[in-house]
Amino acid sequence: MIETNEFADVPTTTLADLLGREQVMDIGIRPLWGPVPRIAGPAFTVRCPPGDNLMLHAAIHRAPAGSVIVVESGDLDHALAGGNVCAVAQRRGIAGFVADGVIRDLAEVREAGFPVFARGVIPIPGTKKAVAPLGEPVRCGGVRVEAGDVVVADEEGVVAVPGTRLTETLTAARAKLAKEAEETLEQWERAHRQRVDEALAAGGFEG
Repeated sequence: MIETNEFADVPTTTLADLLGREQVMDIGIRPLWGPVPRIAGPAFTVRCPPGDNLMLHAAIHRAPAGSVIVVESGDLDHALAGGNVCAVAQRRGIAGFVADGVIRDLAEVREAGFPVFARGVIPIPGTKKAVAPLGEPVRCGGVRVEAGDVVVADEEGVVAVPGTRLTETLTAARAKLAKEAEETLEQWERAHRQRVDEALAAGGFEG
Protein backbone atom coordinates (compact mmCIF):
# COMPACT_ATOMS: atom_id res chain seq x y z
CA MET A 1 0.00 0.00 0.00
CA ILE A 2 1.41 3.38 -1.00
CA GLU A 3 1.66 6.44 1.21
CA THR A 4 -0.16 9.41 -0.27
CA ASN A 5 2.73 11.75 0.58
CA GLU A 6 4.81 9.86 -1.98
CA PHE A 7 3.02 11.97 -4.58
CA ALA A 8 4.71 15.09 -3.20
CA ASP A 9 7.73 14.30 -5.38
CA VAL A 10 5.64 14.13 -8.56
CA PRO A 11 5.02 17.35 -10.53
CA THR A 12 1.48 18.04 -11.65
CA THR A 13 2.77 18.21 -15.23
CA THR A 14 3.77 14.54 -15.02
CA LEU A 15 0.42 13.56 -13.54
CA ALA A 16 -1.43 15.56 -16.20
CA ASP A 17 0.48 13.70 -18.92
CA LEU A 18 -0.60 10.39 -17.41
CA LEU A 19 -4.18 11.15 -16.37
CA GLY A 20 -5.37 13.60 -19.01
CA ARG A 21 -7.47 16.73 -18.96
CA GLU A 22 -10.41 15.36 -17.00
CA GLN A 23 -8.36 15.09 -13.79
CA VAL A 24 -6.82 18.57 -14.03
CA MET A 25 -8.68 21.49 -12.47
CA ASP A 26 -9.27 24.57 -14.59
CA ILE A 27 -6.82 27.46 -14.52
CA GLY A 28 -9.00 29.49 -12.19
CA ILE A 29 -7.94 27.26 -9.30
CA ARG A 30 -4.48 28.70 -8.73
CA PRO A 31 -2.03 29.36 -5.90
CA LEU A 32 -2.88 32.60 -4.15
CA TRP A 33 0.72 33.32 -3.14
CA GLY A 34 4.11 32.17 -4.31
CA PRO A 35 6.44 30.54 -4.59
CA VAL A 36 4.07 27.92 -3.21
CA PRO A 37 5.34 24.48 -2.17
CA ARG A 38 3.84 21.42 -3.81
CA ILE A 39 1.23 19.77 -1.64
CA ALA A 40 -0.11 16.24 -1.89
CA GLY A 41 -2.55 14.41 0.31
CA PRO A 42 -5.84 12.57 0.54
CA ALA A 43 -8.85 14.68 -0.30
CA PHE A 44 -11.15 15.72 2.53
CA THR A 45 -14.20 16.93 0.64
CA VAL A 46 -16.53 19.77 1.61
CA ARG A 47 -19.55 21.35 -0.05
CA CYS A 48 -20.52 24.97 0.74
CA PRO A 49 -23.50 26.67 -0.93
CA PRO A 50 -23.05 30.23 -2.21
CA GLY A 51 -22.69 32.74 0.59
CA ASP A 52 -22.02 30.20 3.33
CA ASN A 53 -18.79 28.72 4.73
CA LEU A 54 -19.98 26.71 7.74
CA MET A 55 -18.88 23.30 6.53
CA LEU A 56 -15.35 24.39 5.63
CA HIS A 57 -15.02 25.86 9.11
CA ALA A 58 -16.30 22.56 10.50
CA ALA A 59 -13.91 20.57 8.32
CA ILE A 60 -10.73 22.10 9.73
CA HIS A 61 -11.52 20.44 13.07
CA ARG A 62 -12.37 17.08 11.51
CA ALA A 63 -9.97 16.51 8.62
CA PRO A 64 -7.03 14.23 9.46
CA ALA A 65 -3.54 15.71 9.47
CA GLY A 66 -2.01 15.57 6.01
CA SER A 67 -5.34 16.04 4.25
CA VAL A 68 -5.97 18.47 1.42
CA ILE A 69 -9.36 20.07 2.07
CA VAL A 70 -11.20 20.34 -1.25
CA VAL A 71 -14.18 22.69 -1.36
CA GLU A 72 -17.04 22.87 -3.84
CA SER A 73 -18.62 26.32 -3.80
CA GLY A 74 -18.33 28.39 -6.96
CA ASP A 75 -19.22 31.57 -5.07
CA LEU A 76 -17.04 34.56 -5.94
CA ASP A 77 -18.87 37.04 -3.71
CA HIS A 78 -18.16 35.71 -0.20
CA ALA A 79 -14.95 34.42 1.37
CA LEU A 80 -14.89 30.79 2.41
CA ALA A 81 -12.08 31.32 4.91
CA GLY A 82 -9.74 33.91 6.36
CA GLY A 83 -6.47 34.14 8.21
CA ASN A 84 -7.57 32.50 11.46
CA VAL A 85 -9.26 29.56 9.74
CA CYS A 86 -6.15 28.93 7.67
CA ALA A 87 -3.95 29.28 10.78
CA VAL A 88 -6.00 26.70 12.68
CA ALA A 89 -5.95 24.34 9.70
CA GLN A 90 -2.18 24.73 9.47
CA ARG A 91 -1.80 24.12 13.21
CA ARG A 92 -3.81 20.91 12.87
CA GLY A 93 -1.56 19.62 10.10
CA ILE A 94 -3.84 20.20 7.12
CA ALA A 95 -1.66 20.26 3.98
CA GLY A 96 -3.63 23.03 2.30
CA PHE A 97 -6.93 24.19 0.81
CA VAL A 98 -8.10 23.66 -2.76
CA ALA A 99 -11.27 25.70 -3.08
CA ASP A 100 -13.62 26.49 -5.92
CA GLY A 101 -14.27 29.88 -4.38
CA VAL A 102 -12.44 32.77 -2.73
CA ILE A 103 -10.83 33.58 0.62
CA ARG A 104 -9.73 36.71 2.47
CA ASP A 105 -6.85 37.87 4.69
CA LEU A 106 -4.36 36.88 2.02
CA ALA A 107 -1.47 38.73 3.66
CA GLU A 108 -1.90 36.65 6.83
CA VAL A 109 -2.18 33.43 4.86
CA ARG A 110 0.92 34.25 2.83
CA GLU A 111 2.91 35.22 5.89
CA ALA A 112 1.98 31.94 7.59
CA GLY A 113 2.99 29.99 4.49
CA PHE A 114 -0.29 28.07 4.33
CA PRO A 115 -0.94 26.79 0.78
CA VAL A 116 -4.27 27.89 -0.66
CA PHE A 117 -5.33 27.19 -4.23
CA ALA A 118 -8.53 29.05 -5.08
CA ARG A 119 -10.13 31.52 -7.46
CA GLY A 120 -9.04 34.67 -5.69
CA VAL A 121 -9.70 36.94 -2.73
CA ILE A 122 -12.53 39.13 -1.54
CA PRO A 123 -12.94 40.90 1.81
CA ILE A 124 -16.60 39.92 2.33
CA PRO A 125 -17.16 36.94 4.70
CA GLY A 126 -19.80 34.29 4.23
CA THR A 127 -22.42 33.24 6.76
CA LYS A 128 -22.46 30.04 8.83
CA LYS A 129 -25.88 28.46 8.52
CA ALA A 130 -25.92 25.72 5.87
CA VAL A 131 -25.27 22.23 7.21
CA ALA A 132 -24.20 19.53 4.75
CA PRO A 133 -22.45 16.15 4.98
CA LEU A 134 -18.66 16.02 4.84
CA GLY A 135 -16.73 13.52 2.76
CA GLU A 136 -19.15 13.28 -0.15
CA PRO A 137 -18.06 13.60 -3.80
CA VAL A 138 -17.59 17.22 -4.87
CA ARG A 139 -16.82 19.09 -8.06
CA CYS A 140 -13.93 21.53 -7.85
CA GLY A 141 -12.45 23.34 -10.83
CA GLY A 142 -14.47 21.09 -13.12
CA VAL A 143 -13.07 17.87 -11.64
CA ARG A 144 -14.99 15.31 -9.60
CA VAL A 145 -13.12 14.62 -6.38
CA GLU A 146 -13.96 11.82 -3.97
CA ALA A 147 -12.69 10.88 -0.55
CA GLY A 148 -9.79 8.52 -1.19
CA ASP A 149 -8.50 10.49 -4.16
CA VAL A 150 -5.10 12.11 -3.80
CA VAL A 151 -4.89 15.80 -4.66
CA VAL A 152 -1.57 17.19 -5.87
CA ALA A 153 -1.19 20.95 -6.30
CA ASP A 154 1.75 23.13 -7.25
CA GLU A 155 2.46 26.29 -9.23
CA GLU A 156 1.49 24.49 -12.46
CA GLY A 157 -2.00 23.51 -11.36
CA VAL A 158 -4.08 21.00 -9.41
CA VAL A 159 -4.58 17.33 -10.26
CA ALA A 160 -6.89 14.81 -8.60
CA VAL A 161 -5.56 11.26 -8.77
CA PRO A 162 -8.46 8.77 -8.51
CA GLY A 163 -8.23 6.53 -5.47
CA THR A 164 -8.64 3.49 -7.70
CA ARG A 165 -5.56 4.43 -9.73
CA LEU A 166 -3.05 5.49 -7.09
CA THR A 167 -0.58 2.62 -7.42
CA GLU A 168 -0.56 2.49 -11.20
CA THR A 169 -0.27 6.27 -11.47
CA LEU A 170 2.59 6.53 -8.99
CA THR A 171 4.46 3.66 -10.67
CA ALA A 172 4.03 5.21 -14.11
CA ALA A 173 5.03 8.65 -12.82
CA ARG A 174 8.22 7.36 -11.26
CA ALA A 175 9.15 5.53 -14.45
CA LYS A 176 8.48 8.63 -16.55
CA LEU A 177 10.53 10.87 -14.27
CA ALA A 178 13.41 8.40 -14.20
CA LYS A 179 13.46 8.19 -17.99
CA GLU A 180 13.40 11.97 -18.32
CA ALA A 181 16.24 12.31 -15.81
CA GLU A 182 18.46 10.01 -17.90
CA GLU A 183 17.82 11.90 -21.15
CA THR A 184 20.12 14.79 -22.06
CA LEU A 185 18.77 17.93 -23.67
CA GLU A 186 20.59 16.98 -26.90
CA GLN A 187 18.85 13.60 -26.98
CA TRP A 188 15.50 15.22 -26.27
CA GLU A 189 16.07 17.81 -28.99
CA ARG A 190 16.89 15.16 -31.61
CA ALA A 191 13.82 13.10 -30.78
CA HIS A 192 11.63 16.19 -30.62
CA ARG A 193 12.87 17.48 -33.97
CA GLN A 194 12.17 14.10 -35.54
CA ARG A 195 8.62 14.00 -34.19
CA VAL A 196 7.92 17.55 -35.34
CA ASP A 197 9.34 16.96 -38.82
CA GLU A 198 7.32 13.75 -39.20
CA ALA A 199 4.15 15.57 -38.20
CA LEU A 200 4.90 18.40 -40.62
CA ALA A 201 5.56 15.98 -43.46
CA ALA A 202 2.37 14.08 -42.72
CA GLY A 203 0.47 17.38 -42.98
CA GLY A 204 2.04 18.26 -46.28
CA PHE A 205 4.19 21.11 -44.92
CA GLU A 206 7.12 22.14 -47.11
CA GLY A 207 9.89 24.34 -45.79
